[in-house]
Amino acid sequence: MSTSGIQAVDVDSGQATSAQKQSKRRSYKSKLEAREARSFWLLISPWLIGFLFFTGGPVLASFILSFTDYTGTSSAPNFIGLQNYTSLFADSIFLKSLAVTVYYVVLSVPLALVGSLFLAILLNQRVRFLGVFRTIYYMPTVIAGVAVSLLWQWIFNPDLGIANYILNSLHLPSSLWFQDESSVIPSFVLMSLWGLGGPMIVFLASLQNIPSDLYEAASLDGANNWHRFRSITLPMISPAILLNLVTGVIGAFQVFVQGYVITQGGPNFASEFYVLYLFNNAFQYFKFGYAASQAWILFVIIFALTVALLQISRRLVYYEA
Repeated sequence: MSTSGIQAVDVDSGQATSAQKQSKRRSYKSKLEAREARSFWLLISPWLIGFLFFTGGPVLASFILSFTDYTGTSSAPNFIGLQNYTSLFADSIFLKSLAVTVYYVVLSVPLALVGSLFLAILLNQRVRFLGVFRTIYYMPTVIAGVAVSLLWQWIFNPDLGIANYILNSLHLPSSLWFQDESSVIPSFVLMSLWGLGGPMIVFLASLQNIPSDLYEAASLDGANNWHRFRSITLPMISPAILLNLVTGVIGAFQVFVQGYVITQGGPNFASEFYVLYLFNNAFQYFKFGYAASQAWILFVIIFALTVALLQISRRLVYYEA
C-alpha cells in the first residue's frame, strides 16, 4: 500500500474515533441533562402541588364562582353571567366600602412613607445605643393582628383609654375615636403607624448604600442640608420609595383585621373596609359568588394602580447603572 493510502486510512480512523468520542460526549450530556431535569421537577413538585391546591386552584375557582349564585350550600351553583358585577355597582354598601378604603389609603400610605423615612434618617445617625433604638422601632412590626387591634382599642377607649387621658392632661378636647363616624378612619390611620418599622428598614438599608463622596462633594459646592437631601438623598433612595409605595398601597387596600376586631364596620358603615365587606358577604351572608366578584374587582383595582405607579416611576425613579 502506498504512503498516501496509509495516510488516508489513518485520517479515516482518526475521524471515526473523534466521531465516537463526540457521540459518547453528547450521550453523556443528554443523560446528565435528563437527570438534572428529573431532579428539578422532583424538588419543585412540593411547591407546584401546594400552588395548584392552595393558590392556583382557589384563584381559578373564585373566578368561575364570580359568575354564579353559589351560596355554599349543597345545591349546585347556577351561572348568572355578569349579574354579580352589575349588582355590586348598584350596592350602596359596596360603594361605601370602596370609598372608605380609598379614604384610608389616601391618608395612611403617604403618612407611612413620610414617617418611616423620617425614622430611617434619624436611625442613620451615629449616636450611642443605635442598635437598641433600631430594635425598639422595628419590634412593633413583629407583633400584629388581633393582639395589636385589641391594644389600640384600649388606647382609644373614650372613657378609659390613655389617649384621652393624655389629651385631658394637656387641656385638649377628647375624642370618641373609633366610636365616631368622622374620627374612625383617622383613628385607624394613627393605628397604622404601629407598622412603620417595615418600610423604615427598607429606607435605612437604602440610605446606607448612598456613597458618602456625593455628600462631601455637595458640601464643597456649598449645598446645605436641604439641598443635599433633595438632590442626593431622594434620588438615590427613589427605588426604595417606589417599593414602599407599591407595597403600602397593596396592603392598605387589603386592610381587614382592624375593622373586623374593633368596629365591625361601624359606626354606620364608616369603617366598612372593602375586604371586611367581602368577608361578610362570603361568611356571614353566604353569598360566595357575590364575594368572589368583589375579590376580582379588588384585584383589577390593585393591578391597575400598580401598573400606573410603575409607569410613573420610569420618569421619577433613579436606578444607578
